[in-house]
Amino acid sequence: MHRRSPSEIDGIRAACAVVHQVQSAVEAAASPGVSTLSLDELAEATIRDRGGEPAFKGYHGFPASICASVNDEAVHGLPRTEPLEEGDLLCVDVGVQLDGWFGDGAFTIVLGHVDRRVRGLVDTTRAALESGVAAARPGNRLSDISHAIESAAAAGGVSVIREFGGHGIGRHLHEDPHLPNHGPPGRGPHLRAGHVLAIEPIFSLGQPGIVVDEDGWTARTRDGSLAAHFEHTVAVTEDGPSLLTLSPGIADTADSRPVCNQPPERAEAPPEKAEDRG
Repeated sequence: MHRRSPSEIDGIRAACAVVHQVQSAVEAAASPGVSTLSLDELAEATIRDRGGEPAFKGYHGFPASICASVNDEAVHGLPRTEPLEEGDLLCVDVGVQLDGWFGDGAFTIVLGHVDRRVRGLVDTTRAALESGVAAARPGNRLSDISHAIESAAAAGGVSVIREFGGHGIGRHLHEDPHLPNHGPPGRGPHLRAGHVLAIEPIFSLGQPGIVVDEDGWTARTRDGSLAAHFEHTVAVTEDGPSLLTLSPGIADTADSRPVCNQPPERAEAPPEKAEDRG
C-alpha cells in the first residue's frame, strides 16, 4: 500500500473536489425525463471546465465519463438516451484525473416517491459508507473497514454484492489493495497515516448475485432487485479518516456528506466496481 505525503494527498484532494462539483451538478440536473446520456455530457463538460480529465472514459475501453446505474443496475451502468422515470433509483459514479492525481466518488438518489424498503436500502448503504470511513484510522487493519460495512448491511437487512469493492487510489484510478465489502475484522495490512482508499459499499435489496449485460459493463442484480452504491475517497491521517471527496469549506469529519449524498428536496426519501474497471 502506498503511503502519500501531505502534499500528495492535497493533489488527490484537488481531484476529489472536482468529483464533488460534478456530483452536485449531476444531482441538480437529474430528474424524470432527463437521460443519463445528457448527465454524462454534463459531467464531462464540468470536469474539463475545471481542468480535469474524465478518469473513466477510455479506461479499459469504458465509453463514458460516468457510470449511471439505474434500479437493478448495481455498477458500471452505461449512460443512454432513454429518459429517467419517476421512482427510478439512480447511482452515479464519477472519476476525475487532475494534474496526475485521481479522485473517485459515487452517490445514489431516487427520483420521486419510494417505499420503506427502498428508503432502507439507500439509508443503509450510506450508513455503511460512514461506518467504513470511521474504521479507516491508524492502528486498524484493512478488513476492519470491510467488517464495518458488512455489519451495516446485516443490520439493515440488505445484501452485500461481493463481486465489487473499494480500492487504493492515487496516481492510478485503481491501486492496491482491493477492499472487499465483507469479511471478518482484524485481517490484512495495518492502516497507517498516508494510506488513501476509495471506500464503496454496494448493496441490493434481494440476493447478492449479479449478471453482466451484453455491453460487457453494466452489472445488474440477477434477481432484478434494486441496488445502491455510495463512495468516498478517504485519506488515513494521524487524527483519523479525512474525506477527500468534499468541496473546500465543508467540514472534514467522518460523518460529513457531500451535498450530492443528501436526499434531494424533490424526493420523499433517498432510496464497481471491479478493481480493473471504471
